[in-house]
Amino acid sequence: MNPPDLRTIYRHYLDCLNRRDWTSLGQFVADDVQHNGRPLGVSGYREMLERDVREIPDLHFDIELLTIEAPFVASRLRFDCTPSHAFLGLPVGGKRITFAENVFYRFRGEKIAQVWSVIDKAEIEAQLS
Repeated sequence: MNPPDLRTIYRHYLDCLNRRDWTSLGQFVADDVQHNGRPLGVSGYREMLERDVREIPDLHFDIELLTIEAPFVASRLRFDCTPSHAFLGLPVGGKRITFAENVFYRFRGEKIAQVWSVIDKAEIEAQLS
């Protein structure tokens, strides 16, 4: 049995997010997925993403760096977007901002089982000052 092609799976996962194809999310995310130590399951994970898109309608996931050492994927995602209200407790209020998210995934087979994510809040604060 060949190991899963995590690079291709991950890129398809981000395509799914960028298309807002929430019904396909279960193809990429395990039923018992955890985010930053919180058990969310697919439905909770979907709710989190849907909330993000409601708050940032032009949210688009772009890979800046990608490293894979199965079963882990490490990615630095770059965002150039316009949150409609406060974001991470910051008064963004419709201003266009750019920032990075450093995110690590642990795959179980071909699905994401755990996600650890940190957003570069200092980068946003610098743009707002």
